[in-house]
Amino acid sequence: METLRTKLSDRLQMVASFVNKGDVIADIGTDHAYLPAYLVSNKICPKAIASDIGTGPLKNAEKIVFRANLHQHIKLMISDGLEKYSPDNADVFIFAGMGGTLIVKLLENIDWIKNNEKRFIFQPMSHSEDVISFLINNGFEIEEEKSCFDSGRCYIAFSARYTQTSKKYDECFPYIGLLPNNSDESSKHFISKQYNHLKKRADALNCANINLSEQKEIRKILSQIENYL
Repeated sequence: METLRTKLSDRLQMVASFVNKGDVIADIGTDHAYLPAYLVSNKICPKAIASDIGTGPLKNAEKIVFRANLHQHIKLMISDGLEKYSPDNADVFIFAGMGGTLIVKLLENIDWIKNNEKRFIFQPMSHSEDVISFLINNGFEIEEEKSCFDSGRCYIAFSARYTQTSKKYDECFPYIGLLPNNSDESSKHFISKQYNHLKKRADALNCANINLSEQKEIRKILSQIENYL
């Protein structure tokens, strides 16, 4: 099998670092299947599923899988998110490279995700706070979170598991998660980016003199984030 060790971007390498040796993974919205191909080729995963919503992306994935002679180890499947999946398909389900709003949409009507034997890895391209809010409001716990720079942009990824937790979090948690526990520059950068985005939103509402309750909530979150800056 062709080794794909050098094929991953820093963003996908970060996602791959969450996967444990021996895990069977499902890559939701796989596109070119770079991630499952890397994980199987490097003997981290014995097998994987790579799925996408349409035939176009799966044709791209098929080229990569056959080029690396991995077609006996990676199953290609058309699925709108988790629609065609069951919990028996994989140990770890990965959502990387899509917006947070879409990720929530793909999760919210799938009851079987509330299974503490399954782990989920997320790398949202935007609105990560939507994903974290959904998870913590539905009994999931964020286990680990990382960040990295890739091509001048800062990305985050995190893993989660259903624990039926009713733990209370500060209002800022969906925006910064576990990143304050990290000391790397990319984590600091992401926290600052979230802070600046929220501040612009609060200032805009203040200038327009509207949504006073939202302004108050954002100011509270900003105050909490300031403790980590």
